[in-house]
Amino acid sequence: MSQYESLLVEDKGDGVVLFTINRPHKRNALNATVVRELQDAFIRFDEDRSTRVAVLTSAGNEAFSAGADLHEFPELWRCIPTVGFQTDKPIIGAVSGWCVGGALVLAMMTDLLVASESSKFYYPEAKVGFTGGIISGLAARIPHHVAMEVILLCRTLEARRAFDIGFVNEITPVGEQVDAALKMAHELAKMSPMVLATLKRFVNEEVLSKGPSEQMARTMRQLKMIEESADYREGMTAFKEKRQPVYTGN
Repeated sequence: MSQYESLLVEDKGDGVVLFTINRPHKRNALNATVVRELQDAFIRFDEDRSTRVAVLTSAGNEAFSAGADLHEFPELWRCIPTVGFQTDKPIIGAVSGWCVGGALVLAMMTDLLVASESSKFYYPEAKVGFTGGIISGLAARIPHHVAMEVILLCRTLEARRAFDIGFVNEITPVGEQVDAALKMAHELAKMSPMVLATLKRFVNEEVLSKGPSEQMARTMRQLKMIEESADYREGMTAFKEKRQPVYTGN
């Protein structure tokens, strides 16, 4: 079990790791803490050679997530797979209830997606007057006009229709979505990690289109890595102290 504030990380055996966003009192809204914890946990997951598959879910069944927490607005890109972190290991989403705004982007960027029959995917940013733009990638994953209906008209995509158009891989009764995703994960864990990684990389890098916001966020991740590095701090300190910096590459 993890020591994070708003994220649970559990080893489920066979190299399967379960990540649970744990803010049910806030409908699992994505605040700055959750976003940074997800980014850190997934980076550790990718670096750990003993792990093979991740399942991403949230506490309770009422809402996978209400989206970005407007009271503590996060750098949402940090928690988005292939954007805020990179891993060639499969990620399976397990959703129940409302999946709103940035949470829809998060679900969209998983490799496989299980949803309970109560799941509702909703993207209201055209109504609230703000967007990060990464949602444009939805049009590369489901039929174009359905994607535009969700993005522009802000219409709710319910579980059955999401399954029918191929956005969701499997529908379960409410409360069984995590078990179904874990079953899928254990199945993947028995397959060749090298083959899975290669095929995922081919799809993400060469097949799926990347919108301008996604490309911008990827660039931001790389620049932030420098800005938050020990070498950056050393360089700034050395400049102020008028000495030669000693860099370590970290």
